[in-house]
Amino acid sequence: MEVKGKHYRTIWVDNDSPHIVKIIDQTLLPFEFSIKQISTCAEMVLAIKDMHVRGAGLIGAAGAYGMYLAAGEATQDAEFFMDHIRGSAKRLKQSRPTAINLEWAVNRVLRVIERAEGFSGKVKAAFQEAQKIADEDADSGRKIGVSGLPLIENASRQKKGQTVNILTHCNAGWLALVDYGTALSPVYAAHKKGVNVHVWVDETRPRNQGAFLTAWELSQAGVPHTIITDNEGGLLMQKNSVDMVIVGSDRTTHTGDVANKIGTYLKALAAADNNIPFYVAVYSSSFDWHISDGLKDIPIEQRCDEEVRFITGLDESGKKTRVAIVPAESPVSNYSFDVTPAKFVTALITDRGICNADKESIASLFPDKINKQ
Repeated sequence: MEVKGKHYRTIWVDNDSPHIVKIIDQTLLPFEFSIKQISTCAEMVLAIKDMHVRGAGLIGAAGAYGMYLAAGEATQDAEFFMDHIRGSAKRLKQSRPTAINLEWAVNRVLRVIERAEGFSGKVKAAFQEAQKIADEDADSGRKIGVSGLPLIENASRQKKGQTVNILTHCNAGWLALVDYGTALSPVYAAHKKGVNVHVWVDETRPRNQGAFLTAWELSQAGVPHTIITDNEGGLLMQKNSVDMVIVGSDRTTHTGDVANKIGTYLKALAAADNNIPFYVAVYSSSFDWHISDGLKDIPIEQRCDEEVRFITGLDESGKKTRVAIVPAESPVSNYSFDVTPAKFVTALITDRGICNADKESIASLFPDKINKQ
C-alpha cells in the first residue's frame, strides 16, 4: 500500500544491507511514521513481543525473517549452529502465542535450514524462505480482496448505490499483513472500483489498534471512515447503520471457531441479534488444522496491565504524552483475544474463496490441508 504516494510493505530486507530487516514501527503510529531497523533475532523477538509489528500475517513474516537473522549471526560450527537456531526458533514462537502464523512460519524456515548444506547454504535457504513467506502473505491479502469484493458489490446493488457501511474491529488492514490486509482488503478493492463504502472503526481498547492504525491507513487510502467507541457498534446495528461486519482472525480452527482481538465475540453477538452478516477474513496459514474446539484449545495471550493503566497521545502542545487513566491500586485483567464460535460466523472470506464456517465447507476449499492431517 502507499503512504503519501510511496509504496511500502510492512517488512522488508534492506537492499543495500541484506543483514538488516526493516519494519514500519507501528507503536509510533498514527503520530509518527518511522522505519525501524532490525539486525538480530533478539531484536526481532522484542519487535514482535512489544508490538512494533503486529497482526497474524506480519508476525509470521517477522518470525521468518527473525530465523534468517538468527542464521546469519550463528557460529559456523555445525553442532552449535543448530543449537542456536533451535533456541532462536523457541524464543520467537514464545513471543506471541495466540497467532498461529508465527509458529507456522518459524517452523517452515527451521525445516529448510535443517535440510540445507553448509553454513552459507543454510543462511541463503533461510533468506529465500523468509522472502517467499512474505511474498505469499502479500499475495494472500490480495486474493482475499478479490474473494470479498462481490459481497460489498452485492450490498451496494441492494442499496441502489448508496453507501455500504462496514464495521470492523482492531486492525486487519495492510499493517497486519505484509501488504493488502485481510478484513480491509475487500474494502480497498471496493473503494478502488468506485463502490461507495464507509467503515465504522472500533477504537479497540486497550491498545487502540483501530483508532491508531486502521483509521490511519484508511486515511492514507482515502476511504471514508468514522472512529467509534468499542461499545457503540451494537447501537449502530440497532439503528440499521451497519450493513455488514468484517473482521480478521489470528487463528481459526478447521471447524470455524475464530480467535481475534478481544471484543470481536461481542460484535458477533450483536450482529446475530440484528441479522447483520458477520464475515471473518482468513488466509490459509492462519487456519489451525490440529484443533477443533477454539474455546478449549486456542491459547489466549494475557498481556501486561500497563496497557490498560496508561494511554499515549498528544497533549495540547502537540507533545507525545503517556498518562495514567485508572486507579493505581485497582487490579487489572488484560486478555488480548477472545473466541467467536463458528455458529455466529456468516462466512469465511479466504484467499481461496468464500465458505461457511464449518468443517465440511472449510475442507472443500482446503482438501490439501485436511488430507495431510
